[in-house]
Amino acid sequence: MNFIIIGCGYVGYALAEHLQQKKTCVVTATTTTPQKISKLQKVAQQALVLKGEDVEGLKSALQNQDTVLLSIARIGSSTYQETYLQTAKNLVRAVKDNPTVKQIIYTSSSSVYGNFGGNIVDEETQIQPTSESGKTLRETEQILLSASNKELSICVLRLAGIYGPNREIRKIYSRFAGKTLPGGGKEPANWIHLDDIVGAIDFASRRRLAGIYNVVDDANLTRREVIEKVCAEHNLEKIKWDSSLESSRSSNARVSNQKLKAAGYKLIHPQIIF
Repeated sequence: MNFIIIGCGYVGYALAEHLQQKKTCVVTATTTTPQKISKLQKVAQQALVLKGEDVEGLKSALQNQDTVLLSIARIGSSTYQETYLQTAKNLVRAVKDNPTVKQIIYTSSSSVYGNFGGNIVDEETQIQPTSESGKTLRETEQILLSASNKELSICVLRLAGIYGPNREIRKIYSRFAGKTLPGGGKEPANWIHLDDIVGAIDFASRRRLAGIYNVVDDANLTRREVIEKVCAEHNLEKIKWDSSLESSRSSNARVSNQKLKAAGYKLIHPQIIF
């Protein structure tokens, strides 16, 4: 299989390493940063500098590819519209000239669900993002899903908060130690380890999954529970909560992973690693 990773950052690089170890794919990795090419050449047969605005570049990169992972992130002064929406539109245009492509996997975010008062949401829930970034991610999903046909499967993986090597939960939350935070921390935390993101992408490609799948662990902890666990585990100063102040978090929903598990995926890290 020829597998191209468009946007080979934290997730894409880990996937490229995984695919190289399995030796089942010829991997092409792209980046918008020329300085990263030498690093990507260690985990991919081909490494390219490619920007989402470059339609002709996308068409060229997709030649003879079977599977596409779109795993991009906003960097620098670029907007969400430029990074996500425009890239998705251009990718759809480029795929039309490359009939070898049989599947696009897109790593979206569970933040698209919006505020459901902490209640459970799944892939059938009518999402209601409240932030502009969430609305752009929803539109990006729609653009890609609209390209689905008999010859092309589109799989959207809505990722929970990402943690893993160099992004440990301790590092993410320790900065709150000793501080007073707004609200009560009752919002569901929704996390997923990098290993399971890579595993889910690999699973989706092998099973040729189509449609939307949430990628989140089984922990079902609140933000408060996670932060207090981090402080306790690592002897950090306890945090305080001020319920008189409104939480600034735009996403408040407990994201279900039942659809992905029902498809046959088994979590590597079902509980959060503290």
